[in-house]
Amino acid sequence: MNVLMINGSPHKTGCVYTALVEIGKALRKNNVDYEIFHIGTKPVHGCIACNACYKLGKCIFDDDPANTIQQKLKEADGFIVGSPVYYAGPNGALCTLLDRIFYSATDPSIYRFKPSAAVASARRAGTTATIDRLNKYFTISRMPIVSSNYWNAVHGFTPEDVMQDEEGLQTMRTLGYNMAWMLKSIKEGNQPLPEIEQTVRTHFIKR
Repeated sequence: MNVLMINGSPHKTGCVYTALVEIGKALRKNNVDYEIFHIGTKPVHGCIACNACYKLGKCIFDDDPANTIQQKLKEADGFIVGSPVYYAGPNGALCTLLDRIFYSATDPSIYRFKPSAAVASARRAGTTATIDRLNKYFTISRMPIVSSNYWNAVHGFTPEDVMQDEEGLQTMRTLGYNMAWMLKSIKEGNQPLPEIEQTVRTHFIKR
């Protein structure tokens, strides 16, 4: 079993990375492997609503990490997304990538029923709003959300600060333990997937 963790910070080994590594320690302690994928610092495309993904099965833009992350998510058993807090929300580049990763995934097996979690890093505030925003990707995609013993956040301005946030680090480890437990429970339970009804879409414009 393996978990894909996305480092949505422009800093490859900054505070978000430090939090994800702490989760990774707990995963490996429970014999679950992980990979941390850094989104980098290059510009990313926003979705242009061209709907070419309906034919391609992936985003038409292939010069940023969106399609690479989508392929890695397809191969993963669990998914964790980490972001710094920008104006009480996630990094815009990260959200832009996630918009396209999820919208262009025309094969729902890429994400459906895979345990997931969001992690936020802040100097002070905005973590819960950031986590709430990231959780929206999971709850619309039939992805079970893994909880911890507190909201999944660490605090600090530098990785060294984060390493002094003992409660935050414990929250990360607990998230790792809980993710490993859920993955193993799903595997050992070996239950058939829930019934999936045909999608119904409605709007409220009266003619």
